[in-house]
Amino acid sequence: MSKSLKRIVEESREKNLPDVDMCERGISNMMEVPGLFTLSNITQLILSHNKLTAVPPNIADLKNLEVLNFFNNQIEELPTQISSLQKLKHLNLGMNRLNSLPRGFGSLPALEVLDLTYNNLNEKSLPGNFFYLTTLRALYLSDNDFETLPPDIGKLTKLQIISLRDNDLISLPKETGELTQLKELHIQGNRLTVLPPELGNLDLTGQKQVFKAENNPWVTPIADQFQLGVSHVFEYIRSETYKYEDGSCFF
Repeated sequence: MSKSLKRIVEESREKNLPDVDMCERGISNMMEVPGLFTLSNITQLILSHNKLTAVPPNIADLKNLEVLNFFNNQIEELPTQISSLQKLKHLNLGMNRLNSLPRGFGSLPALEVLDLTYNNLNEKSLPGNFFYLTTLRALYLSDNDFETLPPDIGKLTKLQIISLRDNDLISLPKETGELTQLKELHIQGNRLTVLPPELGNLDLTGQKQVFKAENNPWVTPIADQFQLGVSHVFEYIRSETYKYEDGSCFF
């Protein structure tokens, strides 16, 4: 194994290749890959489908990384040094074993896509500065353990996609309605009974928009509107009836 990995590293260095793909190589420790952290010029590192349980602090040495893919490993924690990757745009940590994110994680100034699908995260797992990630365009939090979403979600004003499918959400914060660039909202498979009226500020009913909300225990008036279609749901939550009459019973 180490020979082939060593060859990948040497070839990358000799040819100054920007991308390093070590997908499905049985790697359990990044420190065992000879010379990996000397490749300070690489912009993409793929380590998906391996056996990693941790990410070493040396990840900060790969200071030009723009894409970092750890999908489908067994990572339980991340080093605080990961937030030193000032050029990182895409970070895939899906299908791991994360219970929390490290302090300072929100200081990744270029991050656009963050995939945390299939982990063990909840609202208490996010560090205080998580919502400083104001460059985020896509946030994938599906298949975790969120019961609520912090109101600070409204600060991520560039979000175009947010996926919260298959969590334990009992409500959405009204600040979700501040995400005016949102094109996709996935909230299916939660414990939601109502929607905040502020969600009506968003345009999620066009042909290019996606609003998925099935498999929630909606109150009857909302469930009835879903039977008619998504546009009817949004018409209903924008109505004065919902905001001031039925809404007062729901919230």
